[in-house]
Amino acid sequence: MKSRKRILILSSDAGFGHRSSSLAIAAALEEKYGAQCQVEVVNPLNERRVPALLRRSQQDYDRIVRTRPEIYRLGYQLNDHAVTSTLLSGSLTVLLYEGMRLVLRKFQPDVVVVTFPLYHSALHACYTLTNRHIPTITVVTDLAEVHRLWFHRVADVCAVATERVAAVAQQRRMKPNRVQITGLPVHPAFAQKPADKPALRQQLGWEPDRTTILAVGSKRVGKLAEFIRPLNTPQLPIQLAIVTGGDDATYQELQQMTWHVPAQIYNFVGNMPQLMQASDLLVGKAGGLIITEGLACGLPQILIEAIPGQETGNLDYVVANGAATFAPKPETLQETVTQWLAEDGRLLQEHAQNAVRLGRPLAAYNVASLAWEAAQYTPYPILKARKRFNIRLNF
Repeated sequence: MKSRKRILILSSDAGFGHRSSSLAIAAALEEKYGAQCQVEVVNPLNERRVPALLRRSQQDYDRIVRTRPEIYRLGYQLNDHAVTSTLLSGSLTVLLYEGMRLVLRKFQPDVVVVTFPLYHSALHACYTLTNRHIPTITVVTDLAEVHRLWFHRVADVCAVATERVAAVAQQRRMKPNRVQITGLPVHPAFAQKPADKPALRQQLGWEPDRTTILAVGSKRVGKLAEFIRPLNTPQLPIQLAIVTGGDDATYQELQQMTWHVPAQIYNFVGNMPQLMQASDLLVGKAGGLIITEGLACGLPQILIEAIPGQETGNLDYVVANGAATFAPKPETLQETVTQWLAEDGRLLQEHAQNAVRLGRPLAAYNVASLAWEAAQYTPYPILKARKRFNIRLNF
């Protein structure tokens, strides 16, 4: 019996998007190829040989983007230049090499999929020092504004979410034949359209025929309750489904509120695809993951917050393409909802059509196909091979 292909997905817990995209790719691989492959999702930053400073950086990311977003923005901009990014890559090689070497030795992969931009230089060092290049696919998890660390010569294929990111990749000297527009991977469950939305709402305990707004928060979303409060008025013909994503204080505050519209309050949920498919409008922050999940479900979006850096790029992208708008104040959110529902929901429908146009619900399957094709190639000696394999799939 032919041995299974071993597919290693390198992820991180700095934000939700990297791990969620990794798990989406893993689910698509297992669905498409089943017992033919063995998929491992690993976070090299958790390896014991990685310095504690880098291990803690994942928690520091959460703290900094919540409390000092201007500092995060400054660091992002300073490192997104040729000289500083080269220096940073050199430092990451030294700091991550030993942990990366242990991960590769343990899993012996046939292909490596990278969903976090800090790993490339350490991977390149491992390949160079062993004279053994493993087929490598980078999956960029941003929609528009992209840090240059995402683009590294170690990648045989760079899978990007949009045409805009593909253009940036080529500006950063990625060869066009190595760039594939796949969409940003979301879990395959988001690709399953409900046959009967009112029936799905009824199943969830919601009113079946009322316009439904899904608001999604977390500890990274400031003042969600403050934004929701102006929507809690009987003048709006809506119902609310609110997910606080582990923000216990906001969850308790919303539970204690006197509601004038139907409202369902959740903390953690395991059925986000169902909640989105049962809704008409999404309210949340401009994270690449939540935006992409919403687009995959054809949901127009009102975005209330964006972390300076890549999230402002995400925001600009969906607003420019008519699938979303920005409402940085609670009163702006209420005004926007009122406008979108006027004239029998004309603006809501227009934004929904644009969301469907932008959505790529099959992105995880696209990346899975790339990974499977790459796994068919044998890792080759770097010093003897001058020409890499070329994978081009039509999505």
